Order: sequence, then C-alpha cells, then structure tokens
Amino acid sequence: MTRTICLRLAYEGTRYSGWQVQPGRMTVQGMLAEAIRGVSGEELRPRGSSRTDAGVHALDQVVAFTTASDLEPAVWVRALNAKLPSDISVLAGREVTAAFDPVRAAVRKRYRYRIHDAPWRPVLQRHLVWRWKSRLDCPAMHAAAAALVGEHDFTSFETTPSTRLSKVRTIHAVAVFRHSGYDDAADAELWIEVEGNGFLHNMVRIIAGSLVMVGAGKRSPAWLATALAARSRPAAGPTAPPQGLVLVSTELDMDRTSSP
Repeated sequence: MTRTICLRLAYEGTRYSGWQVQPGRMTVQGMLAEAIRGVSGEELRPRGSSRTDAGVHALDQVVAFTTASDLEPAVWVRALNAKLPSDISVLAGREVTAAFDPVRAAVRKRYRYRIHDAPWRPVLQRHLVWRWKSRLDCPAMHAAAAALVGEHDFTSFETTPSTRLSKVRTIHAVAVFRHSGYDDAADAELWIEVEGNGFLHNMVRIIAGSLVMVGAGKRSPAWLATALAARSRPAAGPTAPPQGLVLVSTELDMDRTSSP
C-alpha cells in the first residue's frame, strides 16, 4: 500500500543547477531525492510544481512523491529537514490522493524579482538580487508592466528554442515598487512581482530584463506593449540574471489533481 505526500519547500538556489535532476550536476530535486532515500531507503524522484532554473530561489515550491512508508507527514517533514542541507527546508507536509499532480494542481503562482539599484553595493543580500548601478525609473516601469496583465501570447518573453505548443498565459497582476529593509537603507531595492496561471521558460526574467530597459530610459513605457504584440523573442529585452528571482507562492486547486 502506498501513500502520496505533498510538501511545501523553500530553498536558496545559488548552489544548484535548478530544480530538475541533471546528470553530473547538483539540483534541488536530486538533493530531496537523496534525503528521501536516507529516510525510507526508497529510490524515487519527487515531482515539483515549478522547474526553477539554475540560481533561482523558492519560498513555496510544491512537491509530491509516492511512498510505501507509513511515516506520517509531520514525521517526514522533521526527518527530511534533518537530512537536507541548510539551504533547502521543508516547510510543511500533508497526505494527498494518489492522483495528485503538483503541476496540474498549481493554478496560480507569484514570482518576485529583486533589483538593487542604490549607489552602494549590497552586502548580505548580494546573492539574492540583480545589482544595477544606476537609479531606475520605478513609475515608468510600473506603467509599462500594465500592458502584460490579462491573457496574451507571451512568445516574446520565452527563451528560444521552445517545445511548448501554446504560448498563451494569463497574468493576473504585475507590480513594480520600491522596497526598503534587510541590510540596506530605504529604497535600496526595486521589486517586480508577477502573478499568473503559468509561465513560459525564463518568462519572468525576460519581463524583468525588459522592464529594466524602460527603467533605465533605453525604451519608453509604451514599448513593452509593442514587444508583447510582436510575438517574437528579439522584440523584447534581455533575460535578467537568475539570482534576483524567487518563487514566492503557489496556489493549489485540489480538485485539479490528475494529469489529462
């Protein structure tokens, strides 16, 4: 008899080649699989709701695996945290139905991209931000981002080549604002937060790179709508580096459990 366990996971992605297992590389999925083997002796591969890239972080990655162990979810949480390195943490665990699919059940995700554009360099947060050496125009970036809200073809904001058949995604909200806190003085960081029903490969990082073009005065706010309508990757801006990106939250619809 088997059971399916769903975990909420947080990690700093600096040391890892992304979520997904890759030969000869250290990945978050690989480390979690190793920890599961250390707890129950089982060789299995946990499934994640998001395939974060190398260097990208997460505060709420949803993971599921099927086990023959009779350990309760709370015991799994404690046991895995005892096995995992300090830059990966299991936040919570629960038992779900065997049909649960974390990819299909994830109906809404929110990502944050952090940019440090103060005159000084970040210290304690340097691995978690994109360092930009001149002040960005936050209101112009926020105005440009409004064009992305709604259901659109986001071909311009996906790394090529791509195997995805549909490039249509729905963005529920985009916000660009200044955040103060951490080890720096007020307004040291500019945050871009994007919430949607799904994302193409590198989509949020390309959105961030494009918005920085606007904030740096290299493009007008109206340009982003033109880039979106072009449905061509060269029409948009550069791909922002991975370290500024974090998966903040994942909303699940437990009625959407099995793959089609």
